[in-house]
Amino acid sequence: MSPEPSKKILSDRINRIEVSATMAITAEALKMKAQGIDLADFGAGEPHFATPQHIKDAAITAIEKNFTRYTAVAGVPEVRKAIVDRHAADFGSNYTVEECVFTTGGKLALFNAIQVLVDHGDEVILPVPYWVSFKDIIQYAGGKVVYVQSSESENFRITAKMIEAAITNKTKAIILNTPSNPSGAVVSPEDLEAIVRLAHSRGIYVLLDECYVYLTFTGKVVSGGSFTDCKEHIVVLGSLSKTYAMTGWRAGFALGPKAIISAMSKLQSQSTSNTASMVQQASIAALTASQDCVVTMRADYITLRDRVLEGFKTIPGLTCTVPEGAFYVYPNIKAFLGKGEVKTASDLAAKLLSEAHVVVVPGEAFGTDEHIRLSYAVSADVIDKGVQRIREYLSKL
Repeated sequence: MSPEPSKKILSDRINRIEVSATMAITAEALKMKAQGIDLADFGAGEPHFATPQHIKDAAITAIEKNFTRYTAVAGVPEVRKAIVDRHAADFGSNYTVEECVFTTGGKLALFNAIQVLVDHGDEVILPVPYWVSFKDIIQYAGGKVVYVQSSESENFRITAKMIEAAITNKTKAIILNTPSNPSGAVVSPEDLEAIVRLAHSRGIYVLLDECYVYLTFTGKVVSGGSFTDCKEHIVVLGSLSKTYAMTGWRAGFALGPKAIISAMSKLQSQSTSNTASMVQQASIAALTASQDCVVTMRADYITLRDRVLEGFKTIPGLTCTVPEGAFYVYPNIKAFLGKGEVKTASDLAAKLLSEAHVVVVPGEAFGTDEHIRLSYAVSADVIDKGVQRIREYLSKL
């Protein structure tokens, strides 16, 4: 029997969210590639490096030794110890194994943290521009997003003063993504500490998305988890995806107060359960072995960043801040809006894809109207080809 016309089919919560813009762009690009179209693909945020061999070997060994069964929902103690030890060594934090949960990707850590912390009507402060999924995950939980606008003229800097101005008696959490996807902006160590201490004094939780923390180019890598006297109100959300070129492995984690981590594990027990057992073994290898591969990849990203920025200088009217981390550039395309059929950033992204065969993500997905995002985690040849195609297309508008 078909449902009665008056009965609603889909839940309110699923209608509060949209399909990830980056995933939608990636899907369209894959269709074109399947047709044999040569694309300069700057869409998905994914390292162009292969997963280091010692990490792959650890997974293969685990499979060969039949380490393929269920584990504890939060991950085996060894992988959680590897996480807390790595974070302590690099940032001076002091988490225990019980204050760590291993998740199926960093996005699940974020999703679960917001689900266990945010109730209907709770406010969550979110700096703009923001990663595409933050807004939707907050809204799925029934929370209200409170946007904090950053200034491009100040390199999208976020300060404690800006955050404090957005706090109300309904504020439950603050999300900080540093380095930022999409802008590559880095919250300074001074601002980071000030925000963490401000939140702690107000009983507000800081959700620290440290997905790109090891891809910081400023020379000083800092985690909000370093401020151990404030850890009661800090949840560190991490991922091995970008740091170790392990995107498809889906390896993420959260560090935080035991009660919150326990609640996240409980939620995970009713959804994904444990992350794949062999992925846990691979992650142990990634975290405990030499970190030289991370140093090598970071240096290459800096070279690629500089290459794409030099390319942008050959495009009249295109301006761009200098990213201090991650592997994205977020150029301003205001000069080209209103020309021809290009009215919006989404129009430009669609035209670049269909006519120039260049994949970018429009700024509307990140909360701004005058930008496009490009991931430069690609080869130098792709950068050169893509910049040339963008330059040729924009010159004809």
